[in-house]
Amino acid sequence: MAKFSFRTAFLIIVFVQFSCSFYDEARDEQTHGSPYLTVTRVVDGDTFWADNGTEKGVKIRLIGVDAPESRKTGRKEIGYYGKEAKEYLKKLLNGKSVKLISDVDSLDRYGRTLAYVYLEDGTFVNAELVKNGYATVMTIPPNVRYADLFVELQKQARQQDKGLWAR
Repeated sequence: MAKFSFRTAFLIIVFVQFSCSFYDEARDEQTHGSPYLTVTRVVDGDTFWADNGTEKGVKIRLIGVDAPESRKTGRKEIGYYGKEAKEYLKKLLNGKSVKLISDVDSLDRYGRTLAYVYLEDGTFVNAELVKNGYATVMTIPPNVRYADLFVELQKQARQQDKGLWAR
């Protein structure tokens, strides 16, 4: 039994270290020539507007994450921790410059720009939301580049009772 427990612990440590290396790689990812856009308005915990030089701007939906609803819409009610998720994203983004990194699909079915979002200091916004319990993982193929990372971060947030996982 001790041999099994040691082996299991070893595998868990290796997996976590491997996952963390992906997280560091995601934080350091840079796209040469991609401009930073200034965030103009946060809609909810996973969607915001940024100034892209057009009159209206661009509406951005974070890839791989889903925050609870922060307002009542036609068929959706306000979700548990939705208002907190929106406020957290506001604190992270309002008035700041962000870099958008796309995956396979660049737009969703509603015409929103899909992106992994980075602050100028390298903060990976999508990951921060999951890591701190303000969003859950929502993977929609083919946009799966960081799916494993997000699953691991959600697991850790849940184990640590962070955000919407608090008891």
